Amino acid sequence: MTEREITLTVNGTDHEVEVEPRTLLVHALRDEMGYTGPNVGCESSMCGACTVHVDGRAVKACTELAVRAEGSEITTIEGLGDRDDMHPLQESFQEEHGLQCGYCTPGMVMTAAEFLEEEPDPSREEIREALEGNLCRCTGYQNIVNAVETAAVDMRAETAADGGDPEPDLAVEEGGGGD
Repeated sequence: MTEREITLTVNGTDHEVEVEPRTLLVHALRDEMGYTGPNVGCESSMCGACTVHVDGRAVKACTELAVRAEGSEITTIEGLGDRDDMHPLQESFQEEHGLQCGYCTPGMVMTAAEFLEEEPDPSREEIREALEGNLCRCTGYQNIVNAVETAAVDMRAETAADGGDPEPDLAVEEGGGGD
C-alpha cells in the first residue's frame, strides 16, 4: 500500500510522518512519533486505553485513522501536563491512588479531562457514567472516581482563584440571575 505524508499536530508540535492510509492514529502516535501515553489495549474501542483529545474532544485513537486527524490539534497525556506542572487530574490520580498498573490511566485522565470541561461539578454517578467506556482491571474504580471528584474540586477552586466563575449556572439555579 502506498504511504502518504501527513502532518499531525501533537501537543502543539507539528510532526511530518509517512503512514499508510489504513494506519490508526494510536499507531502513528506511538510507532511514528514516540508518544507512549496512548496505549494499545483492545483495538476495538472497548477499553479506552488509547484515548486522546482531537480538537478538544476525547477520541479513542484505535478507531481513528491518522490521515483523518491531519489538520486537527491532538493532545496526548504527555501534553496535558508534565512532572513540573501537572494537570489537576494527574495530581489527583497520584494523590488518590487512582492507578495501580497504570495501563488505563492515560485514557482515564483524558476522558475525565474532557468530561470536567463540560461538567465542572459532577456527582459521583455522573463521573462513573462519563468513564463507562474506559476499562480498568486493577482498581475497582473507587479510587478513580475519587481522583476525578478531587480534581473537579481543585479545578473549580483554580477557576475561582483566576477570577472566573467556578459554577456559571449557580445564580440561575438559585433564582438569583435568571429571567
